This record gives sequence, structure tokens and C-alpha cells, in this order.
Amino acid sequence: MKLSISNLSKTYSNGVVALDDVSLEIPAGLFGLLGPNGAGKTTLMRTVATLQEPDSGKITFDAIDVLTQKNEVKRILGYLPQEFGFYPKDTAYHLLDHFTLLKGVRNKNDRERKVEELLKRVNLWNERKQKLGTFSNGMRQRFGIAQALLGNPRLIIVDEPTAGLDPEERVRFHNLLSEIGENIVVILSTHIVDDVSDLCTNMAIINKGNIVLKEKTLNAMSNLKGTIWEREIPKNDLPQFEEKYRVISTRLFAGKTYIHVYSESRLENGFSEVKPSLEDVYFYHLTKMTKGSDS
Repeated sequence: MKLSISNLSKTYSNGVVALDDVSLEIPAGLFGLLGPNGAGKTTLMRTVATLQEPDSGKITFDAIDVLTQKNEVKRILGYLPQEFGFYPKDTAYHLLDHFTLLKGVRNKNDRERKVEELLKRVNLWNERKQKLGTFSNGMRQRFGIAQALLGNPRLIIVDEPTAGLDPEERVRFHNLLSEIGENIVVILSTHIVDDVSDLCTNMAIINKGNIVLKEKTLNAMSNLKGTIWEREIPKNDLPQFEEKYRVISTRLFAGKTYIHVYSESRLENGFSEVKPSLEDVYFYHLTKMTKGSDS
């Protein structure tokens, strides 16, 4: 079971190149698609979900041609977009029952069993009679996953699923995604690096419509071993460090400024080597095209 994307391109009428000859092989399991806002993630996910057409390229899921066999795709697809509509005055149970009916489950007893199964799976059974308008962001996302799981999909796409969630809801949502992603293809499209680091065996980074990295998550981090250096600096000194070193990221910790620098040679002058994180991988590849070689 795999999703194959070949030479996919899309340019909008305003001249923005959203996808530039994108090719990916996505196997079963959780796959992370990382990229900043505007990188092309949503365009790619909407194209895979048959919601818009590319200018060129091909997408297949096993024997299904995604671009020409849209009805077949919809039968095996679960999609949770970044923003999805719902009826705030409707209850979780009633709306999911309605979605189940739209999926073709006519028998009332079968629908009742399916709705109960799904709401329990996403830990919303006790809130089944609660109006959706009163749900927290995390509860809405879990309800969205419940509707995405209707029809036992083999391909699930979730777009920025943990944006705005509190830490407890984020952990709960991670556990849910990990459970459902064991035997099917689940694409997690996000700009939140920790989501991919925590969940995904395989990943890719997209920037300005181009795939800049395709790799196993652990390999991506190990490939940078021995090249990431950290140092605390006075905040006002950042420009001079950026002139001298290849600074890939800065962060504040306890009110102090820390920089991460890429260098294949050992750095002295207060720098210490750190174990590369996926965040380092992410910023290294995002800055690779805009910064020169390390000093």
C-alpha cells in the first residue's frame, strides 16, 4: 500500500508557483510533510484529496489513478482539513450519524453501532449529546478525525491538526493518530516540527513548492551528527554571529538567546556540540538555499 506522486506542478493565476515538479513515495504508516506557511502543503493535500486539479503530473494510490478516478478515491479517503465546517447547534452524535448516512449506511442499527464505535475511539462518547459549538479546539479535532474514519479509509490526510491545541489535547491527538496510522497511509501536513518528530517514521520537507528533503525521520537527524553547535550569545550580537557563521536557528530559553550553527568543522569560542533534532534538520534545509556554506 503506497501513495505515489510524480512530477506534480501547480501555478495559480496570480503567478504563484505552489507546486514545482513534486515527486514523493509515501508508504503505509504515518508520513510527515513539513513546511512553513505558504510552502505548498495545503495545495498538495487538496490535490491528493481530489479537491483541485494540478497543471501536470500524476498521483496513484495502489491501482487507483487519483486524478481520473475521483469516486474511487473518495471511497477510501478520510480527510481532515485545517478548517472544517460543522453545525454548532448540532450534537456530536446526531451530526456523525448524519455523516454515516451520507456514507451509505442506511440501516439505523448499523449506524448506531458505527457512531458509538467512532465516538468511543476518539474519546467523545460521554460528550455525544453536547453541542459542537461548545467543544474545545481539541474536541473538534477529535470529532473531525471521527468523521474522517467513516468508511474505514485506507488513506487519511490531516492538515495542521494540532495547531491551537493545548498540551494535553495535543498528546491525546498524537496517541489517536499513532493508533490509526499503523496499517494505512496517514499524511500529517504541518509546520509544527514536534508533531513529525513524535509520530512519523518517514518525512519530507517542502518549501516554495519544492521538496527539499525526503528521508526517514531518524536518518535525517543522524545525517547531521557532528555538525550542529550551540552557544548562548548576547541578543544584540546576533547580526555579527550571522555574518561569521551559518546560523540556522535562534531560540530563547529562560530569557537567554541561544543560536544553533551548522559547521562541519569543530567550533571553539564557547560553542558546544549538540545532538541534532528534527528542528535542526528543518531549519538547515530551509536555510540551505538562502545561506552560503559554513565558515
